[in-house]
Amino acid sequence: MIATAPAAPAAPEATRPDGTVTLSGVTKSFGEFTAVRDLDLEVASGEFLSMLGPSGSGKTTVLRMIAGFEDVTGGSIRLSGVDVTRTPPHARPVNTVFQDYALFPHLTIADNVGYGLRVRGEGKAARAARVQTSLEQVRLDHVADRLPHQLSGGQRQRIALARALILRPQVLLLDEPLGALDKQLREQMQIELKQIQREVGITFIFVTHDQEEALTLSDRVAVFNGGRIEQIGTARDVYERPQTEFVARFLGLSNLIGGDLAERLTGDRRTMSVRPERMRLIDREGTLAAGEVALDGTISEIVYTGPATRYLVATDVGIDLIAERPNTRHGADDDLARGHHVRAAWSPGHAARLP
Repeated sequence: MIATAPAAPAAPEATRPDGTVTLSGVTKSFGEFTAVRDLDLEVASGEFLSMLGPSGSGKTTVLRMIAGFEDVTGGSIRLSGVDVTRTPPHARPVNTVFQDYALFPHLTIADNVGYGLRVRGEGKAARAARVQTSLEQVRLDHVADRLPHQLSGGQRQRIALARALILRPQVLLLDEPLGALDKQLREQMQIELKQIQREVGITFIFVTHDQEEALTLSDRVAVFNGGRIEQIGTARDVYERPQTEFVARFLGLSNLIGGDLAERLTGDRRTMSVRPERMRLIDREGTLAAGEVALDGTISEIVYTGPATRYLVATDVGIDLIAERPNTRHGADDDLARGHHVRAAWSPGHAARLP
């Protein structure tokens, strides 16, 4: 489904505002339940920002407030420097792409893409030229005369994207648009979506609960929890340097080691977050590298994931650790097995310290 803005004609390219999005102290309550709490967020012009979090974390509510589909209980929203907090959806310079692309089944692809322009009263010749350009942007100009049922799911999603982009919004909002696709097609569309965003150069705000998707697509990721942003930063920042235990646990797998044990190992009581791929397994008699620390344990479970093999280590001090090895040796048998006594070693420099 695409939300269009028929009452707001596109500004000429040379005079269009910059596409920044600013939320200041935004709060949204539904009766006694507060879905979003005093949220501040600044999105740069042309940025691809993903809002990531579990169901009920507030990310979709924030997207709907930016679009104007939900009223703001408190705070303000500015688009390209203009306060739109009380502006109706059709008058905001944004378009929204939803998971349900809702193409008109009786219209050709070209007519679907050009529908918003027709509603705005744009002439047939000008409309046809812009439809052609928009279809070329999503690499589907060859299907202009087909009907929606003749396209694959991925193609229909790209047509929904073209229908939103043709209206030249300053900001494009995407609410889990790839959620209905199978894994292989979803991964392909992630790459294509990022390429399209770079080509058109407008601000994308993307909602997802898929951690890998957020890391793949985004210039920055905002991790939501309980109506607040727990952490915002580049994909590398939030993954390699989580600032809270929630971020460390939600964004991939993490080994958390803190308190007396952390102090005994490193002299620092703060909790360490160590990613499984940073954890090295060696024999009990193996030699540690300079600066490494280790816990002895026994492999209790092994999980083959395709690109990597994951090991659950029950340590002698009573905590479980997860280590991961890439499967780089084609056809080779694993030299580790359940019941194998090992040392789980890591460098404190590869651990993020949580406040």
